[in-house]
Amino acid sequence: MLLLMNILGIFVFLGVAYLFSRDRKNIKWRSVGVILVIQLILAWFFTSFSIGRDAVLAAANGFEWLTSAAFDGIAFALPDWVKPASGTMNFVTSAVLPILVIIPMFDILTYIGVLPWLVKWVGRGLSFLTGQPKFESFFSVEMMFLGTTEVLAVSKLQLQQMDAKRNLTVAMMSMSTVTAAIVGSYVGMMPGQFVLTAIPLNILSAIMMTTILNPTQVAEADDTIAVLDHDETTEDGKVKRQPFFAFLGDSIQGAGLVAVIIVATVIAFVGLASLIDNLLSLTTLSWLSLENIFGVIMFPFAWLLGFNVDDAFRIAQYMGTKLVTNEFVVMGEVSKQVAHHSGMFASAHARAVLTVFVTSFANFGTLGMIIGSYKSLVNREKAELIAANVPLILVSGILVSLMSAAMVGLFSW
Repeated sequence: MLLLMNILGIFVFLGVAYLFSRDRKNIKWRSVGVILVIQLILAWFFTSFSIGRDAVLAAANGFEWLTSAAFDGIAFALPDWVKPASGTMNFVTSAVLPILVIIPMFDILTYIGVLPWLVKWVGRGLSFLTGQPKFESFFSVEMMFLGTTEVLAVSKLQLQQMDAKRNLTVAMMSMSTVTAAIVGSYVGMMPGQFVLTAIPLNILSAIMMTTILNPTQVAEADDTIAVLDHDETTEDGKVKRQPFFAFLGDSIQGAGLVAVIIVATVIAFVGLASLIDNLLSLTTLSWLSLENIFGVIMFPFAWLLGFNVDDAFRIAQYMGTKLVTNEFVVMGEVSKQVAHHSGMFASAHARAVLTVFVTSFANFGTLGMIIGSYKSLVNREKAELIAANVPLILVSGILVSLMSAAMVGLFSW
């Protein structure tokens, strides 16, 4: 019976995406069907064999090694921030300052032509399978290992050249990122097999949900990869290639502007959420909070993931907490029970579903990061479209997590 509920949940999640779609007539159902089949195969493969999970972990370790240089630079300037007395880096250090190095690093790859080549060929392969444009397909791979701020920042050139509607697709996808630097932390708190399974499944869920929520028609002529224009015109009218270090200086300055705007936006978003909670507390109803409100909203969806009513309510509360705060709050709360297979988490299904659901950055703070990033990366028209569709971006992030969790739940009992 619970398995049937889990199967039904998959179609309900697709139905919810259809209800929120911005263009129902142009949904590519064939692409949705193909992605659904691939997800089922991967969910079975990753939950049944370790070789796939080992490959994801190896790729994550490679990205972490690549980006670790950022923390060397931060440690030189701000050593106490990288190794604080508390033992845990703050948000600015862990999520924002690394982009001061990561953006120039990816810009250099663009300058020498490596990144456009990768986007073209990796994107072409994934585009063939999923029916999505080349860049969006490549972006889905980047979001496996680069956090929200980083993955958007390194895509600046492409975002500037794409139209506003495609930018909205990318914004919705970026709600479901993780960063390679914290995969190890996830695995230390939750079952590694499900954490590593969630990462590739979130790619496909993000493509699937954006295909339904924001269908885009991209002509072959427009499905191009942005190439950096190195040329500049001198006073005498001659065209010459921009010197490398002049280009690098511009890249670093741009990265600094992005960092400042992201920090300001996240502070505002988190502060406003806290203000709402404070206002709700004035009612003197101890149970009335944003976390509990979202827990109630998430209850029917948790039930459709294959749980009895009591367990569904507890899972929904954890989901609500994750959306309002972040995944680490939930992981810290349940890690001991999960490790000892106690209480509700004696069930492999509960361990699998909750682990996969919380393995992404989909929460209110991430919304602030996305809006802040777009404010600093693209023109006003595109940034305003993103801001006008914040509820849809949140819905996308939730549906991606639900779909991935449902897929893994089918094979974990």
